[in-house]
Amino acid sequence: MDLFSEIENPEREELIALRTELEEQNYKYYVLNAPTMSDQEFDMKMHRLQDLEKRYPDLDDPKSPTHHVGSDLSKQSGFATIIHRYPMLSLANTYSREEVVDWLNKLPSNAEICCELKYDGLSISLWYENGQLTHAVTRGDGTKGDDVINNIKTIPSVPWTIDIKDNIELRGEVLLPWSHFERLNKEREEQEEPLFANPRNAASGTLKLQDAREVARRGLTTYLYYMLGDNLPSDNHFDRLQTAKAWGFPVSDAVRVCHGIDEVMAFINYWDTERKNLPVATDGIVLKVNNIHEQEELGYTAKTPRWAIAYKFQAERQLTTLRKITYQVGRTGVVTPVANLEPIQLSGTIVQRATLHNEDFIRELGIQEGDSVWVEKGGEIIPKIVAKESDSPQDGLSAKRSFSDSGLSAEGGLFQFINTCPECGTPLVRVEGEAAWRCPNDAMCPPQIKGKIEHFVSRKAMNIDGLGEETIDLFFAQGLIRNIADLYDLKAEDIAKQERLGDKSAQNILAGIEASKQVPWERVLFALGIRMVGETTAKKIARAFPSIDELQWATKEQLTAIEDVGDQIADNIIAYFNDIRNLEIVHRLQQAGVTFIGTAPTAGLSGTQLQGKSIVISGTFAFHSRDEYKEMIEAYGGKNSGSVSKKTSFILAGENMGPEKRKKAEQLGVELITEQQFLDMLNH
Repeated sequence: MDLFSEIENPEREELIALRTELEEQNYKYYVLNAPTMSDQEFDMKMHRLQDLEKRYPDLDDPKSPTHHVGSDLSKQSGFATIIHRYPMLSLANTYSREEVVDWLNKLPSNAEICCELKYDGLSISLWYENGQLTHAVTRGDGTKGDDVINNIKTIPSVPWTIDIKDNIELRGEVLLPWSHFERLNKEREEQEEPLFANPRNAASGTLKLQDAREVARRGLTTYLYYMLGDNLPSDNHFDRLQTAKAWGFPVSDAVRVCHGIDEVMAFINYWDTERKNLPVATDGIVLKVNNIHEQEELGYTAKTPRWAIAYKFQAERQLTTLRKITYQVGRTGVVTPVANLEPIQLSGTIVQRATLHNEDFIRELGIQEGDSVWVEKGGEIIPKIVAKESDSPQDGLSAKRSFSDSGLSAEGGLFQFINTCPECGTPLVRVEGEAAWRCPNDAMCPPQIKGKIEHFVSRKAMNIDGLGEETIDLFFAQGLIRNIADLYDLKAEDIAKQERLGDKSAQNILAGIEASKQVPWERVLFALGIRMVGETTAKKIARAFPSIDELQWATKEQLTAIEDVGDQIADNIIAYFNDIRNLEIVHRLQQAGVTFIGTAPTAGLSGTQLQGKSIVISGTFAFHSRDEYKEMIEAYGGKNSGSVSKKTSFILAGENMGPEKRKKAEQLGVELITEQQFLDMLNH
């Protein structure tokens, strides 16, 4: 083969392209928690890359994704980085039972196999030293991970102390149960925030939050599946798990020791069906050689142990007909296309509808009304269309078609997205850089008006009892309300004469409206429904601007100086207060007695003890949150800084301080102040 043909070899080009694509997907999966490729598609491409690298050994590269696990490390995470005592490897996996049999046949004769469920969550390593939980480390890049101990401590089933003095390590999966996943996505849908694709992404995103209280509210759980240490009980894996369970650790009951291929396959067959009744997500079965000495003899590859393999279940999918595409308008005007399907049964439920997300998604799949489409449940719960019948996935692989493959284009084609609002007829707009079309008629479009009112009265906002979706629909139809301020003009006689209501209901609703006048400023700000200003962001904005009078005159520079407030959110806030209709509504709410002035968290705190000092905060604290310490620093004249430099006066150092900050402080001679020393400095 001549040089030119070698360079032009399409398989070599495919190898390079696959490396780039898989690294990008690793980043989206582990860091962004927003994968754009199914697990099965990723695994198929990884196997293809492995085959190509065997064929072309001269292209071997230690940086290839075949040589390392994906990394969930993030420079902006705010967590301390911990080096694993033992490498945290991934597992070889397969979707083929024949490959499982091949793996079993390569093991020592009569080897016992410990069969376990493969829980679909985020890997975690719990370190116990002298009976105390000291670290909780994510997989990271396999050699080092983020220490998320404060968040792990919010999981009730994880013991903080154990009656064992030897140093041990327990590894497992952090999970978000289906019920909590549904609740969380419902909350995000109500705020028109992006939904989590599956419980795994939700668990991963939750575990990396800085607010442990929010982590606790979301309701994570965990199952542990491996024990490491120097003086461990028993010489087999199964008995160690049973010991861990006896010590109080959360270990699944679905663990069995199997002998031979028939018992292993019986275990797989049973859980392929029964897993659908579990409260948490699973995506396969993990098979491990039970004897620890045999594990050690079999050893490891650079990326995986040879003594274990994961068999992954096929996603359940059905072929059905796309009857019609309809459109829904949300409270912020986003127009979402919905697929109305010929009813089918998937994972025990009847599926008739599936979201189509946006115009680009429909064009990418190349679908239109009347097509036969493949539908599967993403994460076993959210129905989604994955392909047309003509794109029937090979070996269960979810195929996605490009614009050119489908014969459609962004400029035109068989499918045409609507160009006017289906509710009010207003021409739709599409903001540059956004995938969604919007109805800009937020003041007159019925779903937007009712959606804003529903948001305003919701539990996390004004919490007005008795005003559900049906009641708001009724009041809107009768002309009693046209915006949120109208709620405070409702009369008892107008409410009582409505269908299904009466004097008692009228009294309850008016009592709820009256009570809402005491709702604090940060929740009122959230209730106003400014685009992209969610519950947490509203609290941060309310801290920075303790009254609406100050907020409405805020500049973009002042707004973007607030944590988590970027250009888009700042622009949305400014646009809200530039609309005379919104100002009129706010004025009416003020006249009604709604609270638009807050009490600053640092009320009563002031002084000059920190005047002129630049202070860096690092680690976790016992008495106050990081945000509260930042407010104290400012209240006492200091300045918060995110990085250590020669200008740093000192570091407020908590538990698990970041090693990079500690190293930089030592190099520059910057003093470390403990939490108690800091409080003593302020005379607290």
